[in-house]
Amino acid sequence: MLSPDDKMLGKLDPFYRSSVSKQKTSAEIISEARNALRTVRTQRPFTPQEAQRKLFGPASSRTSENRPPSSFSLHASSFESSDSRPISGARLSPLELKPKVPASPTREEDSCFSFPKPPVDPAKIRRISSARARLFRAASQGALLPDRSLPPSDSKKTVESKETVVMGDSVVKINGIYLTKSNAICHLKSHPLQLTYDGGFSEIKEQEMFKGTTSLPSHLKSGGDQGKRHARASSRLSSSDLSRLQTKAVPKADLQEKDAEIEVDEVFWNTRIVPILRELEKEENIETVCAACTQLHHALEEGNMLGNKFKRRSILLKTLCKLVDVGSDLLSLKLAKIILALKVSRKNLLNVCKLIFKISRNEKNDSLIQNDSILESLLEVLRSEDLETNMEAFLYCMGSIKFISGNPGFLNEMISKGAVEILINLINQINENTEKCGTCLPNSGHLLVQVTATLRNLVDSPLVRTKFLSISALPQLCTAMERYMGDKDVCTNIARIFSKLTSYRDCCAALASYSRCYALFLNLINKYQKKQDLVVRVVFILGNLTAKNNQAREQFSKEKGSIQTLLSLFQTFHQLDLHSQKPAGQRGEQHRAQRPPSEAEDVLIKLTRVLANIAIHPGVGPVLAANPGIVGLLLTTLEYKSLDDCEELVINATATINNLSYYQVKNSIIQDKKLYIAELLLKLLVSNNMDGILEAVRVFGNLSQDRDVCDFIVQNNVHRFMMALLDAQHQDICFSACGVLLNLTVDKDKRVILKEGGGIKKLVDCLRDFGPTDWQLASLVCKTLWNFSENITNASSCFGNEDTNTLLLLLSSFLDEELALDGSFDPDLKNYHKLHWETEFKPVAQQLLNRIQRHHTFLEPLPIPSF
Repeated sequence: MLSPDDKMLGKLDPFYRSSVSKQKTSAEIISEARNALRTVRTQRPFTPQEAQRKLFGPASSRTSENRPPSSFSLHASSFESSDSRPISGARLSPLELKPKVPASPTREEDSCFSFPKPPVDPAKIRRISSARARLFRAASQGALLPDRSLPPSDSKKTVESKETVVMGDSVVKINGIYLTKSNAICHLKSHPLQLTYDGGFSEIKEQEMFKGTTSLPSHLKSGGDQGKRHARASSRLSSSDLSRLQTKAVPKADLQEKDAEIEVDEVFWNTRIVPILRELEKEENIETVCAACTQLHHALEEGNMLGNKFKRRSILLKTLCKLVDVGSDLLSLKLAKIILALKVSRKNLLNVCKLIFKISRNEKNDSLIQNDSILESLLEVLRSEDLETNMEAFLYCMGSIKFISGNPGFLNEMISKGAVEILINLINQINENTEKCGTCLPNSGHLLVQVTATLRNLVDSPLVRTKFLSISALPQLCTAMERYMGDKDVCTNIARIFSKLTSYRDCCAALASYSRCYALFLNLINKYQKKQDLVVRVVFILGNLTAKNNQAREQFSKEKGSIQTLLSLFQTFHQLDLHSQKPAGQRGEQHRAQRPPSEAEDVLIKLTRVLANIAIHPGVGPVLAANPGIVGLLLTTLEYKSLDDCEELVINATATINNLSYYQVKNSIIQDKKLYIAELLLKLLVSNNMDGILEAVRVFGNLSQDRDVCDFIVQNNVHRFMMALLDAQHQDICFSACGVLLNLTVDKDKRVILKEGGGIKKLVDCLRDFGPTDWQLASLVCKTLWNFSENITNASSCFGNEDTNTLLLLLSSFLDEELALDGSFDPDLKNYHKLHWETEFKPVAQQLLNRIQRHHTFLEPLPIPSF
């Protein structure tokens, strides 16, 4: 007769992994994630290195007609000798001037204060002095003098009246020209005046010429630092010229200071710069000229002559540009560095960027580029120049940076000089300009290809990834991809960046939190469904986003048409893969050898991974399991693909079926086809591929909760294979195989199978070998033995004497918390182990130990096993 305790224990149901919805403990949730639902890993798509350095590689979607050239000729004649440009975008048109002579001048004034008549003969105009010609040319370009602002009070007086005469130390303004009293009377022709364009004309009245006593504004009292340069030109100005120009004088102290600076510059120019320029003009040999260029750059830097304000800049540019025709890469780099330091603009900036681009196309020149620090000059162009004005120059500048970014030797230099921040800021400018204009700017797509290709080369560095997160670069890249959706090259480069970044947890989480990215990726798949190189990367990114983030799974599945888009993509590449298959008789031995996946297979590998990952979400998994299209394609994949054909695709498809088989829902296609799936899995079990075997066993673990599948397992001797796997010394395989055996022992008629092939002993060995480090596996073993011993009358006859004694010792020691959690494992996992020990192992192990003790009459002393 059974004791009350035995009757109570006898009422306990057999242990098996039920899918009935219950309140789950933390251990159960972790266990389910390990046993039934699991993410899938895969390799990032491979990007081969381009054989030649070009703006656009051979895989570019651009044709030769609609892209800038990577090869071109460049000569000294390509450069402009004068690099000045109007301040405004257009030249000023001349005004029609009709000067009027003062009426009734006095005799004294008539002899000393008369206006010269304007020349009317065109021949006279052509005979104007070269100094005057330069004066007018500079004035027409708006760059004759630096702008100076008047003091507020003086500015107001200037606006109020254009005819002003001041006595003593005062000023006369006649038709926009400021004159001191003495100069206005006697020395108009000889006084060195600083002239600027006034644009106005007014009639001079004699009685108004010397009114008031207002003093001259301080900055108009002397001729300024350019007075000497234009003294002769101003002395010969006609009245019509005077009416077009106004003078601004500077204080006497400022004039002396400026004169001193000019004198120092002249000395420095003659003693330091001129000898070097003469050396450059000799062109004796490359080494000498290169050394002279280096000296010139240092001298210009020392004399503060770099930039675009130096007055003899045009002489330097003319000399330097002549040397471009020498054709030496080393010399050209040195020339380019100086020319960029002189802040050239427009055509000259474009040509010097092209010059560096040509040199950087040859990998052998990378060392020259690094030695001359050209990278810093190129980055300065991107940092300081205007994007819209210099779009083409930026294009070739970025092309050079892209080429050298592929050389690991430049990585640290680029990061330290702020290349990442500059490039992201450039993308931001392009995005803003596109939004402002409502359309993409000309060449902006070409430029964006270079920028994104450079970032793709840089993101392998942990420092760059950190910078990406700190400056919120990922949303900017998404915005660029969205606005340049029609540019496949841009989208492909950004997809390559994301495929690298999302392989890291922090970057993956940052992109997953940007909710707009899911719709963006779906739109890309729909637009470029047959463009394998882009689609495979987008799908890989989605697989990374959904691998660890349940919120990402939910957000993606909620996007309109997300499942249908994946199904359509699956069908497209499934058909491509079928058409590429050779008949079985033509495959031969070479086909059976390991080979890289085809392009179609690679997309299917990444796609099945996405399906497996999103199926983990409890709201998405049942929907996928009930979708006949998706389940049908997964089963078709297992039908025509073997592990020898494409191992990763078969394993991923099986893992997806495993996740879908977890959901025991009424309309599940998996449940409807469970026996057919079991048949397909048999070929995986008999393979030599342990990963394939493990995935198949996991699927059997879910399907074996059904009685029909259990019958199939026994009829096809699959249970023997499961018991054999207990000897695999592989925890995950033992865990999954034990799960199948646990489900089989729910049926009383099938419990006897554990005695076949030494099943009980193998379970006890698993408990001894893996119990102290894997309480989930130990719990499964105890549950299986509990089911097996439900109708026990004698422990020895049920388990055998040896196994019974071993069980008693193992269970007793494992239930001793101090011994079981003695810290022999990783301290960081102590709480994890304790949780599983308390919630999973301890309850069932205690019940099993009590049952064995009650039905065991003789305990033979055995040594305590070592763990």
